Amino acid sequence: MPRVHTRMADWRMERSSMERSRLSVGFVPTMGALHAGHRSLLERARAENDRVVLSIFVNPTQFDEPSDLGRYPRTLEADIQLADGLADHVLVPDQAEIYPDGYSYRLTERTLSARLEGAHRPGHFEGVLTVVLRLLNLVSPHRAYFGEKDWQQLQLVRGMVRAFLLPVEIVPCPIVRDPDGLAISSRNSRLSAAGRAKAPAFPRILRDSGAPDAAAGALAGAGFAVDYVEDADGVRLGAVRLEGVRLIDNVRV
Repeated sequence: MPRVHTRMADWRMERSSMERSRLSVGFVPTMGALHAGHRSLLERARAENDRVVLSIFVNPTQFDEPSDLGRYPRTLEADIQLADGLADHVLVPDQAEIYPDGYSYRLTERTLSARLEGAHRPGHFEGVLTVVLRLLNLVSPHRAYFGEKDWQQLQLVRGMVRAFLLPVEIVPCPIVRDPDGLAISSRNSRLSAAGRAKAPAFPRILRDSGAPDAAAGALAGAGFAVDYVEDADGVRLGAVRLEGVRLIDNVRV
């Protein structure tokens, strides 16, 4: 089983030992509720590094809706079981250790973060970038692994690393999908059986429609509430709501 660190002072001592031994460190930051998508990140990190670190921290600053934060699943015991054999260390910090300043200091990006997800979720990416920067400083990994499902987040984290000259490689990992094509997400479990049966139409329509407007119209016609569909850099990104559950996805075009 991985070693679980709830006190970050203990973790820092462990990290210093790795540094002295010149061990490479791969890092997978998460908010828990781990699934097959997270497993794929851990497997990639395991294959490419001497040590693998997983963090589990439900970051309150990236939730634009307090009710969404309250509904986020906390499954620490199951998460640690999933990480067994893949992660060497699991960091479970409390909010005071990640935000000793009470979130007075925060990181803002002013262009990409204002579009798409950022336009529909004010303050979301400010919270994401701030917590990722703090976690990268805490872990000091050689490589950090992020899924391509959160495409906009991935681009922003890459940009942050370049802008602040951070000595870490950001490794993108492919979207993991269920056999019916739906991108795996902890949010999927909040759908009813009927909603879950309808949800795979979302990536299918994104992929098969000729233009973003056509995809948005087809999604609305299929019963989704559409936040946006937009093409950027050869990728079609979309966000919809189904039964009040917000789903995001992207496909190559």
